Amino acid sequence: MHKNIFVDLDYKKFITADHGNGNTCIGHQRVELKDIHNRYEDGFPKSYCLENTTIHQKFWQNNEIDFSELGKKLDMEVVTVSTILQPPGNTIPLHRDTFYQIKKKYPDRTNENIVRANIFLEDWKIGHFLQYGDSVHTHWQQGEGHLWDQSILHIGANNGMENKYTLQISGFYKS
Repeated sequence: MHKNIFVDLDYKKFITADHGNGNTCIGHQRVELKDIHNRYEDGFPKSYCLENTTIHQKFWQNNEIDFSELGKKLDMEVVTVSTILQPPGNTIPLHRDTFYQIKKKYPDRTNENIVRANIFLEDWKIGHFLQYGDSVHTHWQQGEGHLWDQSILHIGANNGMENKYTLQISGFYKS
């Protein structure tokens, strides 16, 4: 399941937040997503490392932002909200969202449609891109994004010269 979305919000709070120290986004990929990487002759490339897969991620709590407002805009029951600052020269390699934490927290709801909204917090800048399936998304406007389930393979990269910011909202889709 995939659909293009637009969410109108004041994004300044998300962009200016302290995103903490960076860490690699590939730790779980090497273990949880072997089915994707085993399709390739050498599996998960050894060239992916902390220096080129760094993200700075802030997880938001319901007392910091209004989960119910976000849920109304996206027609979903919001469980987690985070922002990612992706520095120049970094990529999030080919993966799918597994919703591990949601499935762990709600083991009796795994038959429901778990989704993630990935929303761009600023207008597109040269070198920023998102690829999902065979489509490459560039030239976006602030607030544009995608809503997908765990079937959508995607890659996010910042090959530009400025930070790239995205908002991730995950939960149960109501439609």
